[in-house]
This record gives sequence, structure tokens and C-alpha cells, in this order.
Amino acid sequence: MKVGLYFGTYNPIHVGHLIIANFMAQYTDLDQVWMVVTPQNPMKKNHNLLADYHRLAMVQEAVEDNDLLQASDIEFKLPKPSYTINTLVALEEKYPNNEFCLIMGEDNLRTLHKWRNFEEILNNHFIYVYPRALTEEEQEKMPRSNNKLIDHPKIKLVKAPIMKVSSSLIRKAIQDGKDVRYLLTDSVHKYIADMNFYK
Repeated sequence: MKVGLYFGTYNPIHVGHLIIANFMAQYTDLDQVWMVVTPQNPMKKNHNLLADYHRLAMVQEAVEDNDLLQASDIEFKLPKPSYTINTLVALEEKYPNNEFCLIMGEDNLRTLHKWRNFEEILNNHFIYVYPRALTEEEQEKMPRSNNKLIDHPKIKLVKAPIMKVSSSLIRKAIQDGKDVRYLLTDSVHKYIADMNFYK
């Protein structure tokens, strides 16, 4: 089975994540997409990060009626911070019959050269890249020249829908008392409301 790994803190998971994941499962040669809930991203500071099990529970709620999508807690059992290369090794040991690929936004592709053992990742795994709508702040931080990897034989550019929804936008909206129901699945919206998160 060919599995696409879509990593994220999912704080919270929203319709943008689900649209990308489902598009990858439907419109590429991937058999399934596993949404890997990340406990700690080495590249990000963890402000307002909900407990791992809450974020996993929301992803499970969001994908439970879709056989092509699956929540994964593989990184919860690995040393922190989580490095993708370690996760790939752990998954290959656990599921030797699966072929694992990565799914990432084009913004992550531009910083891939900073990842631990990125050459090894590229040599052994295909990477499916979707377009990202970058904020002005992200564009300023983004390296201008390093897009050499786009032509790498293991990089597959996928014309997925461009999403402008972000978890930080949703957290801020909830904090400001705004209605976010259309940015989340009903089950995730209910989970957040019941738990009184992000207020």
C-alpha cells in the first residue's frame, strides 16, 4: 500500500487540512493518507499547543467516516523533538509492506534542506507538494533562491486547491468570540466547544 504522510500539529484540524488530504488520496496514486499528529515540531515554538491526545482525538473525529484518511500517533512514542527521518524509520519497521511518501506544502519544500538527513529522505521517499497561499510575514521569512529541489525526481507537484485557512486563524477567531463552525467539521467544532478550548 502506498501511504502519504501528512504531518501537522493539528491545533486544531480544520477543513483546509481535510481538503488537501482527501485531494491527495483521490487525485494521486496514493492509496491512503495518514495524518500524523506531531507532538513537537523542531522548527516551531509551541504556543497554545493542546495536549497530544486532544489533538489526536480531533483528527480521529474528523476522519472517522473516510476510509482513505487515517489518524496516526506514531510520533507520540518516539523521542522528542520529532524528526521526520526517525518517524519514517519507525513506520517502515512497523509496516514493512507499505511504501511511505511525504505530503507537504511548497513552503516546507523550500526549507527541506534544513531538515535532519534530508538527502536520505529524498533518496528513499517521494514527496507530494501542494501549493500554499503564504501570508506576507511568511513570504518575508521565506528563502528566495532555494527552490532547486522542485526539479528533483522524487518531488511530485500536485495541483491541489490553495487553502488560506490556518489553525492560528481559527484559534484567534475563537478567542475573539467569532463563529468558526464552517472552518471545522461538526464533530471537531463540538469537541472544541465542549472542552472550552482556545478561549
